[in-house]
This record gives sequence, C-alpha cells and structure tokens, in this order.
Amino acid sequence: MKLEKITTERWYDDACGTALALEFLGERWALLIVRELLLGPRRFGEIRSGLPGVSANVLTQRLQTLEAAGVLTRETTPPPAHVQAYALTPWGREAEPIVMALGRWALRSPAHDPSLPFSPVSLMLALRMMLLPERTRGFDATIGFRMGKDAYCARVVNGMVLIERGALDRAGAVLSGEPNAFLPALFGTTPLPDVIAKGRLDVTGDVALATRFCTFFELPPKIGCN
Repeated sequence: MKLEKITTERWYDDACGTALALEFLGERWALLIVRELLLGPRRFGEIRSGLPGVSANVLTQRLQTLEAAGVLTRETTPPPAHVQAYALTPWGREAEPIVMALGRWALRSPAHDPSLPFSPVSLMLALRMMLLPERTRGFDATIGFRMGKDAYCARVVNGMVLIERGALDRAGAVLSGEPNAFLPALFGTTPLPDVIAKGRLDVTGDVALATRFCTFFELPPKIGCN
C-alpha cells in the first residue's frame, strides 16, 4: 500500500512511539472516527451520525488525514448501494485494543457521565469491553440490537462477544431502543424486565434469554473504590 506524504506539522518532535501515535490519532475526533469504523466500513453520513458534534468540514479533514497516514482507506460498497465508504486498513484495525483499553481505563473515573449521548457502535464495543467471561458458561445464543437505522447481533463464543452488523433474523431475542436506554440493564442494577416495563426498551423473542445476556457485563470499579 502506497501512502501519501503526510505534511501535517509535527506536534512533539519526539521519537517515542506514543508521541507518533498521537500525531496520527491525537487530533480532535480522529480516535473516535477509528472507533466508528471498528465494526466495519461506514459511509460519511453514517460516521457523522455516530459523531453528531463534528462538522462536515472537520470530518472531511480528519478522514483525509487518517487516509494519508494509512489508518483508513476509501472503498465502494457492493451493489445495489455502490456508494463510497470508509474502512480501516489492516494496520488501522490493529488500534482496536488501544481504543478498548483506553475506554475501559477512562470509565474508572468518577467524571464519567453515562447520561451523555453515544453511538450504537460505542454500545456494541462496550459489550466486548465489559464482558465477564466466567458468567457466560453454557450460553449459546444470539441477541439482536436495533437502534434506529442500526442493527447488530451479539453472540458469546469462548468468552468473547462477536458482533455482526445486521442479520437480526438469527437472533433469539431482539432489543430495540436508543443506545443510552440499554445502560441500566447492561451495566447498571436494573433487571431487563424492569427496563422494558418502564418503556425504555422493546423486546421481541425470548425475554428470559435476553435477560440472562444482560447479566454478563459490569462496569469497572471507580478509582478510590477498591
């Protein structure tokens, strides 16, 4: 893969790999763009929908910079859509453990505010991030998530959560709602049936199956609480 010459002025003049990583991903929105692409290619409008605070101009600039750095590439989606999308390169996908570890680290801060909006991709990545594998023994099912135009399936395999976009017909249960509405059931102390009864989430399929699935996750302890 031939990369474009990166002409952005260096910030740090430091040979450390951490400093170079910040040259690539340290600009505002850059790391979150990578986050939005971790579950597969997305069109410009889809990326912007997941990052409602970014302007079209700034998003265009960040995409260009990340492409020049070799973090992402442009591709054309298969027919019938046949539109331009952005996808992480193999090297760009290697940033996933960094994104996940950084997110889990930051969630330990009391400054974390779960009432702020976040994207469907963020919720799906949080499932991977917060899974307690020891709770999943004997579980073999797929749970679907519908959040507006976004649909995902989550399946627990060998102590990991595998996420696939779409294909809800294979799900034993499908939960529907806004991303924030899932937090009390997945990472809080409110059982899923209670969240459903309050009208925050809708469910089709096996409610008992979805209820058990929601017990597999836990937020890390806040600093000072150990």
